[in-house]
Amino acid sequence: MNVRLEPRTATPGWLSPAITLGAVFVALFISGAIIAVVGGDPVRSYLHILDASFGSVGVLSDTLVKATPLILTGLACALAFRMRLWNIGAEGQFLLGAWGASAVVLFPLLPAGLPGIVLIPLMMLAGMVAGGLWGLIPGVLRARLGVNEIIATLMLNYIALFWIQFWVFGPWSEGGFQQTKPFPEAAWLPRLTDLADVVPAFGGLTVHLGLLFGLVAAGLLWLFLERSRFGYEIRLIGDSPRAARYAGIDIGRRLVVVFAISGALAGLAGMSEVNGTVHRLQDHISPGYGFTAVIVAYLAKFRPGRVIVAAILFGALILAGREIQPSGVPSMIQGIILFTLIVGDVLVRYRIRIDRGAGAPVMSLPSAPPTPKAG
Repeated sequence: MNVRLEPRTATPGWLSPAITLGAVFVALFISGAIIAVVGGDPVRSYLHILDASFGSVGVLSDTLVKATPLILTGLACALAFRMRLWNIGAEGQFLLGAWGASAVVLFPLLPAGLPGIVLIPLMMLAGMVAGGLWGLIPGVLRARLGVNEIIATLMLNYIALFWIQFWVFGPWSEGGFQQTKPFPEAAWLPRLTDLADVVPAFGGLTVHLGLLFGLVAAGLLWLFLERSRFGYEIRLIGDSPRAARYAGIDIGRRLVVVFAISGALAGLAGMSEVNGTVHRLQDHISPGYGFTAVIVAYLAKFRPGRVIVAAILFGALILAGREIQPSGVPSMIQGIILFTLIVGDVLVRYRIRIDRGAGAPVMSLPSAPPTPKAG
């Protein structure tokens, strides 16, 4: 009996979501088995995750706060992945976005006392520009020099982290600690709890304006991908670079633009986190949002609307992870989910063929589709 994989000539519409859902259940089963082997109770662990993330309005608010940067970084990855560009640098673009927003008030570039209605949009712009420029670097390297974007974006993550550490340990350090002084309150993103005088039920709810940024960005990105010519060209390049090249599309130029937009979205996530949550720039401001965003985008199948749902689920996992022992359980679950999603993606593109003949290879795996090249 010989087993091989052959490409599907047609993929039913229900197959991809069904396999994605199945992959998540398989990942949870594997994770539960591991928890049981080390002496834990998987059922109680999962119930605790649900209760600690969705058990009350207050913890749901905290879950949405954790999901906010994941929505924006997930959108950043989803856009690039849709063009089959593997932007693994959302973490670095997030950090540069946080730095750019911080620079507006810490250099300072503007006179003191500006109201939030002026200060916040300027910090948004600075964060998006910083993240976009950081994303532009691997885009230009790939388009002009053929440098692998996976390696370039990964290396830039470390450079971005060292850049942040230089400022928070050096010129911007508050009293020698690895953080800056707090931002003026005018630079803080409004939270629901700020409206408690008007709506008492909002008291203590930490959801801030950054969540609205993420929802609006998801809607705009959907319109961009599905209802614009440029978005159609991006999808065409991702599906068939050869056909796009034959149609006369300048792949290199689109590649650079997509990387810049992807970086700007991740930069907006950094601005949202630094202005909406911590109100200062500090070392390790990100617990790995940019890396988790890769799993979020993959789980969402690069669809902006689905990114929101996936980001909320992973925000819940991050929030509940603070109370689960051992502390590495949430990261383990994330990694297993990514692994099962990759296996599931293979099953979407290929069907398993079992032959009962002799002499055939044990398994034949066709090469992956080619990634787009500049040209």
